[in-house]
Amino acid sequence: MTDVRQDAIEQAWDGVLRTARRTAAEGLVVGTSGNVSARVGDVVLVTPSGVPYDRLGPGDAVGVDLEGRQVLGGLAPTSELPLHLAVYRDSDAAAVVHTHAVHATAVSTLVAEVPLIHYAAAMMGGPVRTAAYARYGTPELADHMLTALRGRTGCLLRNHGTVTYGNTLDEAYDRTAQLEWMCRLWLTASSVPGHRPSLLSPAQLREVQDALEGYGQPG
Repeated sequence: MTDVRQDAIEQAWDGVLRTARRTAAEGLVVGTSGNVSARVGDVVLVTPSGVPYDRLGPGDAVGVDLEGRQVLGGLAPTSELPLHLAVYRDSDAAAVVHTHAVHATAVSTLVAEVPLIHYAAAMMGGPVRTAAYARYGTPELADHMLTALRGRTGCLLRNHGTVTYGNTLDEAYDRTAQLEWMCRLWLTASSVPGHRPSLLSPAQLREVQDALEGYGQPG
């Protein structure tokens, strides 16, 4: 392994740990639930199974190839490895975040698609779908997830949680946070007796998507 590649893997692992700890600190996971990964070339760095994030350090990196064969580290990778690998095989993602965020998980039990309560849905590519239920860690769950992710960068997993991806760990995490916030917003608005929240139309969402193409700082 070249020094450049080793440096990239070390930096990516540090980012995986920081992001995983952030999901715990901000209440998106409890205990060792949820998982985070980042891709460096043909190596996927992923949080290990059943180990608290605050116990992991630079020497605990866990890496697999795109077929799931372990190529780095002695700890077993997360049981949700099929989810992560499915995203990398199906997209140009560089990072994946999976959580058990409370409000998003609650919404996953109620709807097949998150109602268009806010234009933040445009940041996911459109209305966020709920993947059909399957047991955690199974190829079936990964297949259901890919169906829900078609044309999107995030989805809900029924009775389970969230999956988002991005070009960076920060982008994947920000999408998770936005998805949880949207779900919390819809639950809050829906809970007011005698009122139904107004929703955006598909045309209004497309208008936001067009506007977002020029959003942010130049360059």
